Amino acid sequence: MTNAQIPTITLNNGVEIPQLGLGVFQVPEDDTQRIVEDALAAGYRHIDTAAGYYNEEGVGAALRATDIPRDEIFVTTKLRNGDQGYDKTLAAFEASRAALDLEYVDLFLVHWPVPSLDLYVETWRAFEKLQADGLVRSIGVSNFLPEHLDRLVAETQVLPSVNQIEVHPTFQQAELQAATRAHGIAVQAYSPLGRGTDLEAPAVVDAAQRLGVTPAQVVLRWHLQAGRIVIPKSVTAERIRSNIDVLGFELTDADVAAIDALEQGNRLGADPATAAFTQYRD
Repeated sequence: MTNAQIPTITLNNGVEIPQLGLGVFQVPEDDTQRIVEDALAAGYRHIDTAAGYYNEEGVGAALRATDIPRDEIFVTTKLRNGDQGYDKTLAAFEASRAALDLEYVDLFLVHWPVPSLDLYVETWRAFEKLQADGLVRSIGVSNFLPEHLDRLVAETQVLPSVNQIEVHPTFQQAELQAATRAHGIAVQAYSPLGRGTDLEAPAVVDAAQRLGVTPAQVVLRWHLQAGRIVIPKSVTAERIRSNIDVLGFELTDADVAAIDALEQGNRLGADPATAAFTQYRD
């Protein structure tokens, strides 16, 4: 697998993002450097972390250890909820940038809207400054619902480039995806494989057996063919390599329709409409 084979998506500000990357949610700090190095060796050029994952330093260590040029690696991090607000956001970004040991970050996301705090518009204005100052190439959001996106569009100057949301076969958020794309914002899927039952669905297993691939590869291919950016997480080198090996086959329209039909409203994470600061401090 080579980096040249990974498709890219051009965001609304002209920045290109690799459509498939490695997420490091819940990866222990002590393991992060090794896992990111494994991913880079396998051909990944997109790494997704967050201040609330407490492993930015491990990502930074892996980036320092590689011979791959910095401008060939796309690095995303996210703002911790407790750091929302204009001045706190600017300080928190500098802490993340120091932990990553980077001159700039490719994509910086507001991790959750936390509507109970009512700070995400003020926070977004700090994001706009970071981008204007050249410290961030693209700015975006995560877990934002249509009403949160609409408010940013109405009250701020720069459109988010990405909305990173939970999407997998049994929880597809079709309306949120449509609302995001209606603004020209790219959809990025986290928890893209769901858990257990998503990969055990007959529609997924049957396609995997016919194509000679794994159920996880089928689901990742489903995301790619739908135009979503996708960031599977794994801590084993074998699965890291397997997850990126999804470009040599295609799902049929019937395969896609069968997986689309798996929707069950099976949310795994918190509901952004009600997730409170005390629940999602990170």
